[in-house]
Amino acid sequence: SDLAIDVPGHGKVVVDIGYGGTFYAFLSAEQLGLDVCSSKTRDLVSAASAVTEAVKKQFKLHHPESEDLAFLYGTILTDGKDAFSEEPTTNICVFADEQVDRSPTGSGVTARIALQYHKGLIQLNQTRTFRSSTTGSLFTGKAVKATKFGDYNAVVVEVSGEAFYTGTATFTVEEEDPLKYGFLFK
Repeated sequence: SDLAIDVPGHGKVVVDIGYGGTFYAFLSAEQLGLDVCSSKTRDLVSAASAVTEAVKKQFKLHHPESEDLAFLYGTILTDGKDAFSEEPTTNICVFADEQVDRSPTGSGVTARIALQYHKGLIQLNQTRTFRSSTTGSLFTGKAVKATKFGDYNAVVVEVSGEAFYTGTATFTVEEEDPLKYGFLFK
């Protein structure tokens, strides 16, 4: 936590890096001269991408079980409201190739709860509500158990949200299909 990073075009910022299934850098959009609720999405995406690239160049991540997981997946810009509150806190998750999550992001909420717990900003079983700045969708999250992961302090986090069916699919297997059972590449 509290890692100083030099971001081209934005200067020095302070980020937290958290893991919730993948690694994210977290910081308030305000540090970049933006507002996560009112700035243009393009501006938020550009700034978050600059942070991601700067963190990748200036900080080496480590995963206690698999170095294949030791990479920064993206940056989550927040409204800076990390202390426990009944009011929702808003963020935007910019990941992979400048993609924007339509939700507050399950792995991101997990990592953000872990960071808030680590910093003493929330306690076990305090439920936080997280809002996506792009769609307004809501997730809740809470740390339910303190534990260790390798040499690191960690928490088990529960995340919930709403999902809706968007369609159905039917798959057909024809008896004559020589690949009907699939195939493997080695």
